[in-house]
Amino acid sequence: MVKVTIVGRVSDGLPLAQGLRYMNEENGYLSRYKQQAEFILQEISRGVLMASKMTIHVDHFCFNYLVENGVVFIVLCESTYPRKLAFHYLQDIQKEFEKFDKTLIGKITRPYSFVKFDGVIANFSRQYIDTRTQTNLSKLNANRKQDLDIATEDIYNILERKRNSEIVRRLQVTPQPESTIWCSPRLEVIALTWTPIMIIAITSMALLWASLALTDDFIISNW
Repeated sequence: MVKVTIVGRVSDGLPLAQGLRYMNEENGYLSRYKQQAEFILQEISRGVLMASKMTIHVDHFCFNYLVENGVVFIVLCESTYPRKLAFHYLQDIQKEFEKFDKTLIGKITRPYSFVKFDGVIANFSRQYIDTRTQTNLSKLNANRKQDLDIATEDIYNILERKRNSEIVRRLQVTPQPESTIWCSPRLEVIALTWTPIMIIAITSMALLWASLALTDDFIISNW
């Protein structure tokens, strides 16, 4: 069953439209998956996810996305929902989206402000709820031998790579302290503060000792 649908721009990762605008208590848990769909959209925009078609597994659901002409179409389905039918759904939405003026879409600046397309998504969602309708069965049986060239990934692997890349980026940006013979900035400060004082003290003691030694020699020689 189709759960969440998001349409967004590849150029900046801006979500343009969604299929499920109002969430009640029954499907409020889907807000978490909506955030994950937005994360996937951002990763596609950043060029991290480069496949034009992909299935991303998460818990007992899966995201399916399709990229066409600079636009991303993402749908969350139950893991038991036929993947082939999910991509038929995305292709139907993509074809309807192509009918809209591209210059108008390019001017959108606020997330989910392309509300005219929400109704289109809702209509297609209802058509794909029941996989046993004659229309949907025909789509499943058509080109049964044709293999779908679709990449497969797990969202937790994507999240882990994201975290690792952020750690590496922080290490590259953060200036590393220069190595010193003292092995510690704090020890270096202490050394720089007290070393001149110790040098003066040792020099003074040496001069005092030399002065006393000369005085003793003078006394002995005069004796």
